[in-house]
Amino acid sequence: MLNEPTLEKLQALKLTGMREALEDQIAQPATQELAFEERLALLLDREILARDNRRLTRLLKAARLRIPGACLEDIDYRHARGLQRPQMAQLGSCQWIHHHKQNLLLTGPTGTGKTYLACALGNQACRQGLSTRYVRLPRLLEAIHIAHADGSYPRLMQQLARTDLLILDDWAIAPLTASQRQDLMELIEDRHGLRSTLIASQLVNGQVN
Repeated sequence: MLNEPTLEKLQALKLTGMREALEDQIAQPATQELAFEERLALLLDREILARDNRRLTRLLKAARLRIPGACLEDIDYRHARGLQRPQMAQLGSCQWIHHHKQNLLLTGPTGTGKTYLACALGNQACRQGLSTRYVRLPRLLEAIHIAHADGSYPRLMQQLARTDLLILDDWAIAPLTASQRQDLMELIEDRHGLRSTLIASQLVNGQVN
């Protein structure tokens, strides 16, 4: 069949979306009635969708969200947490990350859903094509400590500095040492005005709730 070499070439070029779409068109005789331009447009749309899905999968995997399934659409506004739909919709647009490089602080007592909200915003950032990384601050400080010891500190800090949205959860649940404070200052300074950082903390008015 003449279609087989074409399918093989699309596969060789890693145009898997177009390959699958062409296979579907071959299996559906009704598509033969469409104009060439219409069929080509369908192939291109399928390829773009496939690439977007692969990129989202990569971004979500790299984000390491603590709650992978968290999303803004599932936020429960019935609880008295002070959440407002317009405000969350504005944050969900990710303009504060895309253009303004602003930071976000989520505070509140244990059990108010800070981690869920942080992960939902991280999920939304991935959907917008933004690189995201979630990490609990104690784990980050441990990783930085190890990086100092094995010589990977510059590489780790560079990776963190390049991430579009860095989510630091469980901020200040324990006192920091002088070296830990210095490392955090270095990280924040590297990101200031260039990338956005989201901090989730139980610390309110200087006290842990």
